[in-house]
Amino acid sequence: MLSYFKDFIVNIFFIFSPLVFYPYIYRTKSRVRLYKFLLYILFSFALVITMSFPLTISGMVYDFRSIPLVLGALYGGLEVSILLFATLITYRHILGSPVNLLYAVATVPGFTILALSHRKYTYLKLYQKIITAVILCTLFKLITFSIYYTFTQNIKFLFHSVITTFETYLLQGLIIGVCVYLIEFLNKYFHMQEEVVKSEKMKIVSDMAASVAHEIRNPLTTVRGFIQLFGAQNLEEKKKILYQRICLEELDRAQLIITDYLSLAKPDPEIIEKINIKDEISYMSNVLLTYANYNHIEINEIVSENDDLFIIGDRYKFRQALINIGKNAIEAMDNKGVLEIKVIKINHHVEIIISDTGVGMTADQIKRLGTPYYSTKEKGTGLGTMVSFGIIKKMNGKIDIKSEVGKGTQYTLIFTEAQSNKLIQNS
Repeated sequence: MLSYFKDFIVNIFFIFSPLVFYPYIYRTKSRVRLYKFLLYILFSFALVITMSFPLTISGMVYDFRSIPLVLGALYGGLEVSILLFATLITYRHILGSPVNLLYAVATVPGFTILALSHRKYTYLKLYQKIITAVILCTLFKLITFSIYYTFTQNIKFLFHSVITTFETYLLQGLIIGVCVYLIEFLNKYFHMQEEVVKSEKMKIVSDMAASVAHEIRNPLTTVRGFIQLFGAQNLEEKKKILYQRICLEELDRAQLIITDYLSLAKPDPEIIEKINIKDEISYMSNVLLTYANYNHIEINEIVSENDDLFIIGDRYKFRQALINIGKNAIEAMDNKGVLEIKVIKINHHVEIIISDTGVGMTADQIKRLGTPYYSTKEKGTGLGTMVSFGIIKKMNGKIDIKSEVGKGTQYTLIFTEAQSNKLIQNS
């Protein structure tokens, strides 16, 4: 037996090597037909290879074809069993093996047992699967050879070199046991991965729901309190106006929170067009002007009037991102300061620099900026900034943030420049 050890190792390698592709096949498990077809390809390859390189020991020919046959049937079911049966008989005919029809008949009982075992096999424990696979592999070989040798009147071959045959059966059992263990280990590993992904999704949904409930409850509680105050007798007109304004502001804040959350679920922008940066900066300044004046903030635009700079993206979402960043910059300044918006062109790239003279941020705050539920504002959710950063990244833009506590923050948005309309028309 030891003299043939190297040859057996080669056969073992042929059996185990296709399992390298099993992780890729497992990913198709939801598509049953494709999954079973790929399983058939996997085990038929091992089947053909083992039949192509048999061993001759003491005048007897040995191979491990029963291993891929059993594994394919147990993990692929009836369809894979039938395909492997057809492959076995066809390739045996190609190899020129004798009395192929009798051999086909001899394998039918073994394949029937394998096909019937598939359904119960799925629900067994690991050690039970290993034992079952070893027993079925041994039975398949014994039943097939018993019937085949009986038909060909060579029953004596069953008892030829008993010790060598017994050793090959033991080695065959060991190999299929290890194969089953590896397949089950991979199945368990991938199942755990799927469970982790599901639990992460559920955690995100749970956190999102809790955050929505918390953020919306605050303004609603405020509104409820002031509505109760409206019922008080002899309420001054000035207080009524004040309470009404506060109620409307809180309701507006609740609406903004809902809008931020809904923005996270929106699909990628579908309206892709050329965006004139000069026009968008002007629009942004006009939108923020009233808010800036209310907070005593000066807005300075530094944009070249001669060159029109263009980028590619969704115009309205781009506006949303710019206005959100500008609004945050204004809120970072305590009722005084300067908001500067500068546009420059560097090496076919457009840089939009938005800087303020506000409170600034620490390195840790900059690192966490744009993540869910984090905000430097007392009543902020962090989702507006997160949505804005997401829009910029979807437009293949880059964001660079520099800040110093007490001196202010600078946002640099970098985009690839697109050709202007004039350049396109002249080309």
